[in-house]
Amino acid sequence: MTSHRDVVAHRSVSEATGNRIAMDSNRRTALIAGILFIVATAASLLGTAIEQPVLTGTDYLTRISEHLTRVSAGGLFEFVAAGTSAAIAVSLYPVLKRWSGSLALGAVVFRAIEAVMYSVGAVSMLSLLKVAQQFTNAAPANRAWFQAIGDALLGARAEAILAGVFAFALGALMYYYVFYRSRLVPRWLSGWGIVAEFLVLVACLSALFSRNPVTSYIILILPIAVQEMVMAVWLIARGFRSVALEVPSVARISAA
Repeated sequence: MTSHRDVVAHRSVSEATGNRIAMDSNRRTALIAGILFIVATAASLLGTAIEQPVLTGTDYLTRISEHLTRVSAGGLFEFVAAGTSAAIAVSLYPVLKRWSGSLALGAVVFRAIEAVMYSVGAVSMLSLLKVAQQFTNAAPANRAWFQAIGDALLGARAEAILAGVFAFALGALMYYYVFYRSRLVPRWLSGWGIVAEFLVLVACLSALFSRNPVTSYIILILPIAVQEMVMAVWLIARGFRSVALEVPSVARISAA
């Protein structure tokens, strides 16, 4: 017969194994999220650095026609940034939902909207490649038509990016709030993220009413770019705080 002591021992071993598997899963989630933070930020910065010199000025169509490969590379980076931006919230969802399912899901939704808007911006920019070629091949008297199309595509791209950054700020605010309340990462790090995202919202509102590109507000955007790199390094090197992961379900954020 199986003694009571054997049953208790077997149960203890099972619980220990389950906890170890859960910890390994949480460590893997932190590692994946950290890598995605790096890829998303790097792709966004590289895409902007490659495209911005070509897309500025009134003669941008001529410059695009001279740098087709460069603009295509910029579009590729934008698609990478779009996909990894949404993937960040998706990767964090299994951990954050324990604290607030509604905020974790909201972060996924808003960062998915961000990805869609960035993709729209990338498609608009890549559409300029054909317009730029037709512009340079057209007779001077016929170039005004292609210039108007180019201006419309560039305007649509700017509005899509602005909408995407708005969605990014809202989605990121949701998971940084959960991080702050849960202490899954140090509060100085999640608090930095909250403050930086409010600065991004200020940049978005300024761009909305001034009609300047949101990317021109570098001072307001720089804090979140640096924070995401620090966040990435922390998640890769340290992961989530084990004490916070062991908090019972009664401590869930009230917004859940």
